[in-house]
Amino acid sequence: MRKSSLLLGALLISGCTIETIEKAGPAPVGSGSGSGTGSGAEPTNPGGGTSKGVAAGKAEVRVVHGSPDAPAVDVWVKGLAQPVITGLSYGDASRYLEVDEGSYDFELRASPSKASDAVAYSIGMITLKSQTRSTAIAAGLLGSSSADSKFRVLALADSTTAVPTGKARVRVVHASPDAPTVGVDVGDDNVAAPEIAGLARFADVAGVQLPANNALQIGIGASGKRVTAFTTPRLPDGGDLTVIATGLLGRLPREKDGFSLLAISSAGAIGFIKQNPIVYALHASPDAPAIDAYAGSARAIDNLPFGQLAGPLQVQPGDLTIKVFGAGAAPSGKPVAEPTLTDLRPGERYLSIATGFLSPPAGAKPFQVLAFAESFALDDTKNARARVVHASPNAPAVDAGPVAGGGITPAVANLAFGKSTQDAGLSLPGPNLLLGVTPADQSNNILARFTLPTLAPSRSFVVAAGVLGHSTRPFRLAVVDTTPSPWAISHVFAH
Repeated sequence: MRKSSLLLGALLISGCTIETIEKAGPAPVGSGSGSGTGSGAEPTNPGGGTSKGVAAGKAEVRVVHGSPDAPAVDVWVKGLAQPVITGLSYGDASRYLEVDEGSYDFELRASPSKASDAVAYSIGMITLKSQTRSTAIAAGLLGSSSADSKFRVLALADSTTAVPTGKARVRVVHASPDAPTVGVDVGDDNVAAPEIAGLARFADVAGVQLPANNALQIGIGASGKRVTAFTTPRLPDGGDLTVIATGLLGRLPREKDGFSLLAISSAGAIGFIKQNPIVYALHASPDAPAIDAYAGSARAIDNLPFGQLAGPLQVQPGDLTIKVFGAGAAPSGKPVAEPTLTDLRPGERYLSIATGFLSPPAGAKPFQVLAFAESFALDDTKNARARVVHASPNAPAVDAGPVAGGGITPAVANLAFGKSTQDAGLSLPGPNLLLGVTPADQSNNILARFTLPTLAPSRSFVVAAGVLGHSTRPFRLAVVDTTPSPWAISHVFAH
């Protein structure tokens, strides 16, 4: 893939990759049938109008790879000795290619391929009319045999009419193999009454005109309830875009095959737009009451007591300033604190921890909010993984590890307040671990012993919280398991 500078000025946004894919071979290329039957299909034209810029006797066509489990493919016209498009990977799109009008019999082979290799999928005979533009989208799951999710090629006839000044024209395609019928709420302000309602899987809505030069909030709902939201790039003035909802809701948003929006322009693939970041909040401030919190004018946390977890809260990418109040306090009053979470990135999930003392005793840490991205390794399914966070505001830097005799074998060394172990997590055998915590470099001076559950394949933040020597909010491990949705919390106390 090569970088394109054509769209950077109009479409750059944090977290979005701007890449134009040009993978055209030497021969004509066509689009696929919406049914995938290959029975002389012809794309349905939703836009109407007269072709502009397509010569008489010619047609233009492009191919998009939107199947999350399919390998890179080559596109062949049956009977030709060479593929017409090579190396098209998930998220790639070819440029529009000009071909002679007529009928073409198309086949897909795993890339790299030669004419004698087995055909992975036969699109069949496709008719391309003079002065038309078409898009073929490989969608569904190659590994599925279910009629609801199996691999197919969607054939779309693209409008050739001009886009009004100040507008961008957007075609929305639902191609997520495990997502239900959805609504698309432009502005993410009323998912119960979305602008696009009842968009079924493998269906599309064409010609939606949206304001240009703006980034938009897009809410996705199902059965009137919000599922997720996205922040789009700035839409180009006069741009003609195809936005494909693809990937799997059952995957994490940060995974490549997680549910996302794939944006395509006339120049090629713009890139994946990941879901807006998600934040969970843990109240671990020992002397703070139950709290309310506001993000802007919206109440994000309501009456959260010490030791409990709130979320998921989905917010826009970038920096987020939170106003923290004692529960029930008027939001017009002075907040207890106004921490800012910085650089929240699309596709990521975060654990934010309110810790420290509102009225700190000597040597203890003041009230503050820590934030950690959920970045656990996903390829270790035989063991539990744990990321240890030091959030006990009166505890020194600590070592931690399995108890051995009268001391520990350190697996965590010199962990200071506000810090954590590696993002990918420590791999821990199950089902339980006798864990000891000592002051740093004092492996025989055990401050506390814990029996930590370590059931595979859990992925947990293990937060050292509470106060050493405190009777009502004692030192403990708050275990935040990120494996279920929503996340779950439990507390492990010393013994």
